[in-house]
Amino acid sequence: MKGPKTAAVACKKLDTTETNKKRKADLNSSNKEKASKKNSGGPKRPASAFFVFMEDFRKSYKENFPDNKSVAAVTKAGGEKWKSMPDSEKAPCVAKAAKRKAEYEIALAEFKKNLGEAKMPEESEKSSGEVHDDVEQEASC
Repeated sequence: MKGPKTAAVACKKLDTTETNKKRKADLNSSNKEKASKKNSGGPKRPASAFFVFMEDFRKSYKENFPDNKSVAAVTKAGGEKWKSMPDSEKAPCVAKAAKRKAEYEIALAEFKKNLGEAKMPEESEKSSGEVHDDVEQEASC
């Protein structure tokens, strides 16, 4: 009796491996479809308040430490400074980020409006019924 049970377990493992491979293949294909749906001509998303802060911080850090070439060190120092800053010092960066976000939303709305107009099929001078009649006449000749 032990023989068939082990054989069934071995078959089961093969089935799960095959189904896992199929699932991964399906996920990869669906990820590619999602990526292709995204329109590359759209406006770029705005930076958050932290990244607005980092723009200025990188410049000042480079001036103070010109020999440092490590991106990780700059980012780590910037993150520590951002965490230690009070909200009053963060306010200009937050305001700049909010302004950029508002500009982005306007640009995105304009882009979507233009995209919608581009997708709308233009109506020809003839209605679809007239076009269909022309095709029938050509077929009868």
